[in-house]
Amino acid sequence: MTAERVGVLGRLLELNDGRVGVSTGYMGELRGRWPELVDEAGRVSRRAVELSALGADELPGLMGYLAAAGRPEFEYVSVHGPAKGLVADAAACAANLLELAPIAAGIVMHPETLAEPAAFGVLGSTLLLENMDPRKQDARSPDELQAYFDVLPEAGFCFDIAHAMLIDPTMALGHELFDAFQSRLREVHLSSILDDGTHVPLCASDLDRLHELLERCRGVPWILEAAPTG
Repeated sequence: MTAERVGVLGRLLELNDGRVGVSTGYMGELRGRWPELVDEAGRVSRRAVELSALGADELPGLMGYLAAAGRPEFEYVSVHGPAKGLVADAAACAANLLELAPIAAGIVMHPETLAEPAAFGVLGSTLLLENMDPRKQDARSPDELQAYFDVLPEAGFCFDIAHAMLIDPTMALGHELFDAFQSRLREVHLSSILDDGTHVPLCASDLDRLHELLERCRGVPWILEAAPTG
């Protein structure tokens, strides 16, 4: 682990009273090997974890693992549901995700992938809608997200700060999103980000830029979307 990244992770842990964890989504070399993914996440932090099944083909394996192993031993556990490869039957997808609700405090979804948003209302407050980056055509701004919350009034908010930063490096958009959905905020995604939307380890200069906004986001789990190690 480089000195800079030790410093960044340490600053995050101090800023949010230790409520920092990682997403398994960046662990591509372990894709589908859920016991190893969970162990790897636990080496960073046992405070929080996001179990990422970004492809619809990954969801059955995650469901099978959790059915056999039970809830992983983290204070906070969320699941990132499929963002690609979703089946046409939205109700069936929502029903599968609902089976995870007893284990997951939050189920994160990309709003623009929900062909029938109302079908996901069965998830209630467990559903967390994430703001999108500029590569997407929807769910990027407060107004665009509000249209989904109008259909899913119980849903919470997963704030991807890197997505907002890529759209508006001044972070004015980030503060607008926080102002609009503060009462719904349940989870924060954190990383630095490349112009093509690739999440990379959070660097010290980006942490400096985000510090004011992160001060406002304290108290909910912060999930790192890129490895905190070199």
